[in-house]
Amino acid sequence: MSSENDARVSIAASASERGAERGRSRGVSQLADVLAGARAHDRAALMAYLPVGYPSVPASIAAMVAAVEGGADAVEVGVPYSDPGIDGPVIQQAVDVAVRAGVGMRDVLQAVEAVAAAGAVPVVMSYWNPIERYGVERFAADLAAAGGAGAITPDLIPDEAAEWLAAAEKHDLDRVFLVAPSSTEARLRSTTAACRGFVYAASTMGVTGTRATVSDAAETLVARTRAAAPDLAVCVGIGVSNADQAAEVAGFADGVIVGSAFVRAVLDAGDDRAAAEATHRLAAELAEGVRRRAGVAS
Repeated sequence: MSSENDARVSIAASASERGAERGRSRGVSQLADVLAGARAHDRAALMAYLPVGYPSVPASIAAMVAAVEGGADAVEVGVPYSDPGIDGPVIQQAVDVAVRAGVGMRDVLQAVEAVAAAGAVPVVMSYWNPIERYGVERFAADLAAAGGAGAITPDLIPDEAAEWLAAAEKHDLDRVFLVAPSSTEARLRSTTAACRGFVYAASTMGVTGTRATVSDAAETLVARTRAAAPDLAVCVGIGVSNADQAAEVAGFADGVIVGSAFVRAVLDAGDDRAAAEATHRLAAELAEGVRRRAGVAS
């Protein structure tokens, strides 16, 4: 029991210190704030994605907290969904278990609270259907109450997001939409205009998954997106799986998003404790990568 108490004290202290660094007054974007803080230290921010409910709700939350303790600045809290559009096989394998177990939005909000308590910025990653089913206004209110920064909605475009934009504005939440290498200049402008916090640059066309190299299209997409919205942070996801790739992306993006590699670490772990240790280890490795351009020791 003493080790558990020590862990709680450590998490509370971390939350106090890191929360103090981020303004939480109305009108201040938690995501933009943490990205600006990383930029002030000449590095990119590290964002870890993990779905709620694999291998169980408590174990998935423990893995998220471990990623924070390993160095993740923000956590994308994944909402399990039976029909994911961009998730690759690794994420689908974990999410399928959570869906079959009946994991829902209340579990997601519990994870959001835990990530916030651990001292990182929690942002929900969800397809639109679960949010709509839960209730858009209810989701926004409950997410704000849980300490969440906002939501990333990969299958929702700003043109069809009036209800979400209104609810997010009402509850002071960030809204993150996606751009891709195929996005036209007009689409880049309209998408970034609707974003608050950052814009998610999908580095490749296709589904998520670890890759041997980072796509050359990623840097070009970031440059095009910055030209469309110079004051908005751009974070790159899809494909990053190790410190070298994280360092490469950190050279041109404001944030490095890692999903499949974290999920793979959990899938390969033998038990819940091993899963948390694996996510902590991977986060520490990736955190070293995003700091490398500044020459800061891990």
